[in-house]
Amino acid sequence: MKYLTMRSAVSSVLVLAWLLLLGPGREAARAQTPIRLDSAEAQSLRRHPRLRQAEREIEEQRALKRGSFAPANPDFLFSAPTGERWAPGVVQTIDLPNVYRRQRQVAQAGVSLAERNREVSRATVLRDTRLAYLNLQFAEAQVRQLTYQDSLFRALRLATERLFAAGEVTSLQRISTDAEARQVTVQLQQATEDQRAAQRRLGLLLGRPDEALATSTDLRRSGPELAQAGGTLLGSLPAADSAALVRSPTLAAAQQNVALSQSGISLVRARRTPALTLGYQNQAFENSQIKYRFQFGVSVPIWFWTYRSQLQAATARSQAAGYQLQTQRLELGTQYQQALADTRKFSASLGYYEQTGVPQSRAIISQSQRLFKAGEISYLVLIQSLNQAFTIQNTYLTTIRDYRQALIELNYLRGE
Repeated sequence: MKYLTMRSAVSSVLVLAWLLLLGPGREAARAQTPIRLDSAEAQSLRRHPRLRQAEREIEEQRALKRGSFAPANPDFLFSAPTGERWAPGVVQTIDLPNVYRRQRQVAQAGVSLAERNREVSRATVLRDTRLAYLNLQFAEAQVRQLTYQDSLFRALRLATERLFAAGEVTSLQRISTDAEARQVTVQLQQATEDQRAAQRRLGLLLGRPDEALATSTDLRRSGPELAQAGGTLLGSLPAADSAALVRSPTLAAAQQNVALSQSGISLVRARRTPALTLGYQNQAFENSQIKYRFQFGVSVPIWFWTYRSQLQAATARSQAAGYQLQTQRLELGTQYQQALADTRKFSASLGYYEQTGVPQSRAIISQSQRLFKAGEISYLVLIQSLNQAFTIQNTYLTTIRDYRQALIELNYLRGE
């Protein structure tokens, strides 16, 4: 009679849990705005201020390139060579063509560096958007999972209260069920707050901070597809880090910075050459046959210490850029190895949960309910079995999140 009453209570639990899932879940879904990942990426690329800043920096460098031919301002003079009248004149100093050519090369290198930095910004925005979208997917999946658990344990708590009042369960069973139910309720509240925070983070990236965004796919259902995509990627990766990172935008920007600093050295050397001085001025009487007298001269860079200091500074800047490139290669190689190790690790974990863990959790849930209804296990064993199954499913969900996060980081480092 005791197990018959408990079996009836379990049936009531399942019905109540199902009704609780259908009610608020649908209302919450209708109040949210679903968005696809590709749409989120397009919106973030269109609205993110980092990319707008990069575009303005490119415009700045292009404007500087248009002004790379920049001769010195002319000198307009008035003198009285005869002491009787003022005569106008003008003098212009012009560098050799090689100087302006080097200035244009430096300006072009600046434009290229700004364009490389734009690619870095674009890759960073895409990575941040994908991670924010993934975090929202994970938060939604956690809320769904914990909503089911909370509904189940709340119904179990109600059933336990009735059974305890009838004297069919012990006080320990009642307290244990109440503790489990309250713990899951707290976890659900935390997961709900995490979901709101994830919605706002994604909304900020998309320029829609006040909207309750929702993802278009369930993270839990993406496990098999993720395992296949990750396995294909791992099989296609080159063995050497240098080959894997050849398309890295961060590395390309560091390389372009080296090119810019080297062009700066060439410009300093070009400016050490003499410049030409041209001009004309009336230096004779008013009735002179040659009214204007032309001037020709050479501007000699005799202040050698100034140019030597500039060359030393440009050389040091180029060396610093070279060391920065080496540091960037080292850091990217380290990050790539870590991301690769994480990808392989979570790939193995995902394979286990896909093939063994998740099927076992489903078997634990179904068999524990069947054995409990048959009176072969106790009430506490049922609770322990359900908790074990839910732990496996939550760990499976976390593994999917971590695996996809590792793939996002790996693709970011590879420039994908």
